[in-house]
Amino acid sequence: MEQSEVVQLEHHENKNEVRNVTIVLTVLTLIELGLGFAMMKMTPGSFGVMASKITIIVLMLAKAYYIVGYFMHLKHEVRNLIMTIIVPLALFIWFIAAFLYDGNSFRNLRNNNDRHFKEQSEIKVEKKEHKSGSHNDATHKEEVKPAVHQ
Repeated sequence: MEQSEVVQLEHHENKNEVRNVTIVLTVLTLIELGLGFAMMKMTPGSFGVMASKITIIVLMLAKAYYIVGYFMHLKHEVRNLIMTIIVPLALFIWFIAAFLYDGNSFRNLRNNNDRHFKEQSEIKVEKKEHKSGSHNDATHKEEVKPAVHQ
């Protein structure tokens, strides 16, 4: 076999590999979109919504694997190099999850135990009536009263 034949064969295999990965990524994306549109018709908080969200997360991780493996050429690298990328990424994801959990816990404790604190999203704001004729409806903005802590 001549060198040009080997290069042509290698190029053809790489082209097929990229095409196959692109097809897999396209199919995964279409499934995610289908699940997203189906979730819009489901009742919020139902088991179907939660299952769809978990499925979408798993599909996103599969897409990330394909992108990193094939387009960043880590599929053919040694294990130690891959671990230097995966382990810090896993620690970073754990770090974000821990801080989100801790922040949510603080907010819940503050809402339940501090009688002087009322979360801003739970305060009802009365709409102020405006006189017609003095302002154009498109330019008029509602005034919002700031919440007063007791």
